[in-house]
Amino acid sequence: MRLLVYNIRYATGTGATFHLPVPGAGYLRSSRRTLDDITHFIRHQDADLVGLIEVDMGSVRSGLINQAEYIAQHLGHYTAYECKYGAASLNNQLPIVRKQGNAILAAPRVHGERFHYFPTGIKRLVIEMELDEVCVFLVHLSIKYRHRQEQLKHLHGLIRDARKPVIVAGDFNTFTGTNELYLFMQAAGLRSANTRGLASFPARIPRAELDFVLVSPEIEVLDFRIPDVRLSDHRPLICDFRVRSTLSASAA
Repeated sequence: MRLLVYNIRYATGTGATFHLPVPGAGYLRSSRRTLDDITHFIRHQDADLVGLIEVDMGSVRSGLINQAEYIAQHLGHYTAYECKYGAASLNNQLPIVRKQGNAILAAPRVHGERFHYFPTGIKRLVIEMELDEVCVFLVHLSIKYRHRQEQLKHLHGLIRDARKPVIVAGDFNTFTGTNELYLFMQAAGLRSANTRGLASFPARIPRAELDFVLVSPEIEVLDFRIPDVRLSDHRPLICDFRVRSTLSASAA
């Protein structure tokens, strides 16, 4: 199977004009052309699963277009998406912000999603997608170190309760890369598919390993790459994998 993980920054694009006329002004204006370019790129990768971080679910910024549904329709995929802040958050009362979420897109044969929320941090959503042989968790962790550590503790509990091999993917906001994740990975029995420690942020000249695909021992990583795609401030991750238990069953 192929998993593609991409923080698309609400299809707001990149470049010097993103911070004009004031820092962060680009977050208020989405681009239909950028969304189409992202959609074209994702469709060309022919992924079975697509994890999207920072999608606009239909605010005025995106012209009322739900970006998760828009991309899914062009791929012929099923999609599960949700606001990343949680029902009790004050962010759900704010225009534009309340439409900011994450999404998993999956081939039509895949279904079964659950939404979890971290008890701490601003960005709290965890999307769990259960396949026949594996559970996939999509996350976008807090920028604050203390909150990230508490979120990782909670995430460890979700992984422990999973009855299948696990993939944890998304934007971890770890500016020290796998160093910060070492104890979590050891406790959860996970390893990084990115064995070369390739950086994914910022997209123009990547210096930080913020985005991860972490896998259980039963999962064999066939290929991992970070294409030079600059449609967002992050580069996308592409991971080809198979579950070893499936191979053993077939051989028997």
